[in-house]
Amino acid sequence: MTTARRLLQATALVSTLDRFAMPPMLIAIARDLDVPLTQVVQAASLYFLAYGLMQPVWGVVSDRFGLIGTIRAALLVAAVATGASALVGGAVALAAARGLAGACFSAAIPAGLVYLGDTVPAPDRQREITNFMSGSAVGTALGAAGAGVLAQAVSWRLAFLVTSAAALVLVIVLRRLPPPGVSRREQRLATALGRVRRSRATWLVLVLAFGDGAVLLGVLTLLPAAVEATGVGAALAGAVTGVYGVAVLIFARLAGALSRRTGRWQLPAAGAGGALAGCALVAVTQVPAAAVVTAFLLGMGWAWLHSTMQTWATEVLPSARATVVSLFAAALFLGSAIAALLAAGPAEQGRFGAVFAVAAVLTVPLGVTAAVGRARWRAPADETESRTSEC
Repeated sequence: MTTARRLLQATALVSTLDRFAMPPMLIAIARDLDVPLTQVVQAASLYFLAYGLMQPVWGVVSDRFGLIGTIRAALLVAAVATGASALVGGAVALAAARGLAGACFSAAIPAGLVYLGDTVPAPDRQREITNFMSGSAVGTALGAAGAGVLAQAVSWRLAFLVTSAAALVLVIVLRRLPPPGVSRREQRLATALGRVRRSRATWLVLVLAFGDGAVLLGVLTLLPAAVEATGVGAALAGAVTGVYGVAVLIFARLAGALSRRTGRWQLPAAGAGGALAGCALVAVTQVPAAAVVTAFLLGMGWAWLHSTMQTWATEVLPSARATVVSLFAAALFLGSAIAALLAAGPAEQGRFGAVFAVAAVLTVPLGVTAAVGRARWRAPADETESRTSEC
């Protein structure tokens, strides 16, 4: 499992690196292309929208052609699209290139979750998923901090060239990833969707994923621009967001240990509490010191609340795991994209405090519902039986 774990972590790292490279460069891109900030924010939201909407498509493709082949093909196209992002001369071309990149990078992390769901016994799954998230955390930190530095010192275009090259390397090294040993070639999408439709617990998980994306990813997308609007440079604004990646790494490690010692509801409740405090703080002031604290608390929210939701998505309906995980990711990034679109206007007017205040309010029902739902949920019989037969 060690080789597979490292390869999956590398895949999560590169996918997240590309996803978090753009937020700290929003203002720099708008200035260089001489377009309103709103148009660049909309290009970023298109990335998240494509990232989310393509999840079910990749779920169907991976069921038919296999997880590993699907990831490699998607990363190849993503590398080309990200390279094209570095060459654009206008907002429309940027939106098109980023949309295609998001659509293709979106195959990476959900496929990793399905791989872990297929190969790791249920009692060990949250620990392995949090280990998997450590690659995402490193990608977040590098993407946010590194992109901000490159945008200020050299050019925002160089950041996209770096992620493009990293994706090409992954296409090659993923040949070493062992097959998961589970085939869904005979499963029809209509059958899987029918199972999802009849599962109320699955619907709850998907609704929570939407809220998760709107609050956690929505706030994080605008946090660098909010900090830069106070008068600091892109490098410092990106470094502030990089703290988020460090926090995810720290709290993900703790989540792996705590998941075996605490009740089902405690981790998501604590994560939501951290996110609430962070959103409330940055709603009051967006100065760098406050944003650092907020980024750290959002990292806690992602590692504890979101990792619980991710684990739940792999367990809630084992007979349609790939479909559920792809729909989970679709809901997550659809929530993020809609939040970014709704916040683009206030962000253009500098009303970041109002945006973050709304996010703080939404965190309360999100956290309560996640904690109560997770506490009451029990694994279906087919999950227990399938894991017993594999051991």
